[in-house]
Amino acid sequence: MRALVTGAPGFIGSFLCKELINRGIDVSALALPGEDVSELKAQGIEIHFGDLREPSSFKGICDNIDVVFHLAGRVTDWGAAHDFYGSIFDTTKNLLDESDRKASRFVYISSIAACGLGKHLKGQREEDPVFKSGVTYNDAKLDTEILVRRCHEEKNLACTVVRPANVIGPNSVWVKDVIERYQKLFVPLIDHGDHSASLIYVENLVHGIILAGTLEIGKGKTYHFRDDWEVTWKEYVTDLGAMIGKRPMGSVPFPLAWYGGLILEKVFTPLNIRPPITRLAAGVMGRNNDVDTTKARTELGWKTLISYEEAMSRINTWLRTVVA
Repeated sequence: MRALVTGAPGFIGSFLCKELINRGIDVSALALPGEDVSELKAQGIEIHFGDLREPSSFKGICDNIDVVFHLAGRVTDWGAAHDFYGSIFDTTKNLLDESDRKASRFVYISSIAACGLGKHLKGQREEDPVFKSGVTYNDAKLDTEILVRRCHEEKNLACTVVRPANVIGPNSVWVKDVIERYQKLFVPLIDHGDHSASLIYVENLVHGIILAGTLEIGKGKTYHFRDDWEVTWKEYVTDLGAMIGKRPMGSVPFPLAWYGGLILEKVFTPLNIRPPITRLAAGVMGRNNDVDTTKARTELGWKTLISYEEAMSRINTWLRTVVA
């Protein structure tokens, strides 16, 4: 089997490439020009440089590829709508066009954000109704899922959608951004941090991605992946802060965080300045997003392999190498 991984130098992509290699799968990686691919090259991975917004830059990349794992896209909680749709929706459309009649499987890494953040998602199943929240990242993910499913139905390409919960691990935005906030200002909780953090460790997710993309039953399906940890945001943010001698301070009610985020996005985003709080952050940290994972467990045989304690230990080890 030969796999193509987009966004390969990124957080999840780098872990996915490593695990595919460990399983004896040949890997071809797509990276943006100028990205550091030294670790990928050291693993013997074939590197291609191209921009998914420019189809001519990656023409032929799916030749002799069996399965495409598409991870590339804008991963942040703020930005202009055209940036999100350009890097999420448009790039996926271009890659689907390139994959058609070449690859046999296409795995799109979406997010539980596609369900519509801002309300509690506890118990949400893959088949349950979803909604647009007005948060551009969420809406772009949902529109892209629709595009991928339509491709599965209309073209000779078996597609699978993977919806991870909040992915943590070395170099995760849910590690880096929280640590950066601790160092520059302080980290408040939302609704006292009482809601589930709905976390998944990156290696547990990668295990699920590979199952979804290689098992026959995964064709045409959507899967939620979330670890079975009982961890609140207060616990997670406190444990992470303790690694650098910090702790969360204060609490913001969810309605104030959500609507305040809306106002701050309108003020700061046109100035290309990151807002102090966003609706995406409020929707993640201020609601219970424990989506149902029964389908992945029963159909794919997926389960949590790495415990919360072990995950945090690995994050702590990584932090000691990057935080002065």
